[in-house]
This record gives sequence, structure tokens and C-alpha cells, in this order.
Amino acid sequence: MRLATRILLSLNKLFPPPVHPFNLANQGTMRYADWQFERGHLTLEHYRPFLSPEEIMRGKTVLDIGSGAGGKTLYYATLGVKKIYGVDVVPHYEHEARALAAEKNLSDRAEFLTADATALPFPDDHFDVIIANDVMEHVAQPEAVLREAYRVLKPGGRFFTNFPPYYHPYGAHLSDVIGIPWVHAFFSEPVLIEAYRELVKDLPDADMRLRLRLGNPETNRTRITYINRMTIKRFRRIVEESPFRIAHWRLVPLRSFLKPLAAVAPEFFMKAVVCILEK
Repeated sequence: MRLATRILLSLNKLFPPPVHPFNLANQGTMRYADWQFERGHLTLEHYRPFLSPEEIMRGKTVLDIGSGAGGKTLYYATLGVKKIYGVDVVPHYEHEARALAAEKNLSDRAEFLTADATALPFPDDHFDVIIANDVMEHVAQPEAVLREAYRVLKPGGRFFTNFPPYYHPYGAHLSDVIGIPWVHAFFSEPVLIEAYRELVKDLPDADMRLRLRLGNPETNRTRITYINRMTIKRFRRIVEESPFRIAHWRLVPLRSFLKPLAAVAPEFFMKAVVCILEK
């Protein structure tokens, strides 16, 4: 084990990780899908300065990209959607989401399928609204995702997205077991991976976590494939070069008292990029 990894593991004992749905599920406290459902309203609060949650969803045909286990998608369904579709690349999420839809009597309004956001199985001009919560920092081809979203949106349709930039304190997306803020700014990627492997090795869902973060945990020891290192600057450039019109753009500081720091170093002190695009 690298010396840097030993240092990281020692420091990590001083920083309890934030509440994370994987850990809640292991503790038997709450399923990932239920955690998503309970937090669905927080996603839509990001857009309230522009539109209320009801104005976004009511009577609309909606696509939720990166729907995970379907909790957020089903929360959106309760706001009066005409129909909502959730897509994710992880196959088992489709089954979990459908089961939750049946539990909540929302199967008539919500449908789930496994699909790549760069090749959506929908016709042109199909959706009124597309929402992508905590997605744009994960996709391998963000430009292609925006092009495909543009294709399946109706003229005048809107694409709603929000995500934490890469240099957010937990932008490495390892906070299920690593609680050190900005850990990815201080340690190399191979060190992060070695530490993560060590911290999850005895967990019952270790294999799932490693495959999610690393793609192929048997061979990948140098790169976290779960994220694309999306910065604020990079995303702004991508949307400006896309066919969309920017209808709303906002950066949310980590805390209100950190606004001065966020103004000087936005990549490190912003909690979320909030963006609404129009076709």
C-alpha cells in the first residue's frame, strides 16, 4: 500500500462521511429508491426562481435522464405529469424503479427503461420537459447527451439540469466512505482508488460500489470512471456550443457565508450549477 494511501486512510478517521444512500441501505434505514423519493423536491427547488415545481411538471410529457432507482422520477410523477419516463444505464435500477412505481400506484404515469442518454429510444420532438439531476458530471459524452436531448424535445421544450462541479468538496463522488472534503485536490487518483478499495472491501455491497465507481474493478486501478470531472467552465462552454438557448443560469454557493470565497474561486466553493436550456 502506498504511503499516501496510508496517510489518506489515517486522515479519513477524522472526517465522518456525509449521509449517503448506500450506507442507509446497508444499515436497513432506507432503500436508495425511497431516499431519492424523499429528496425529489430538493431538485426542483433549484429552479424555483424561474418556475415552480408544478409549472415544470403539470400536464407535461417528461423524461428523467439518470433516474437511478426511480425515486425522484416518481416524486415528479406526483406533481401531475401527463407521463414520465425514467432512463438509466444500470439495468437493475429499471426493476427497482418499476417495483417502487407499483408500490406507490404510479405505474400508469411512470415508465422505466435501461437506455443510454446518447441514444434514446424515443422519436424526435417527443418531450415537453427533460430533467437531468446530478447527471452531467457522470456522462462520458456530455455534448452527445445534449444533442440527443435536443432531438427528443419538442420545439419550445426545456432541459433542466443541476449538478455539483468537480471541485465541490465531495466532487470525487467517494463520500460514501471517504469524508475528507476536497480529497481529490490533495491525493492522486490511484491513491483515491486504493483507499476506496480498502474502505469498502468488507461491505456487503462492495462489488456493486467498485463496479459503479471503476467500471471494471478487476482491471481498473488508475481511473474513476463514474465521473467526467465536469467543471463550471467546461459545462458553460458545452452549453454555449450546443443548439440550445440558455434560459436560466445560476451558481449556488456551498453556504451563504461562503459567497465571497465562491466569487473568487467558484469551482471550489459552489454547491451546484443550475441551468435551464430551451429548444
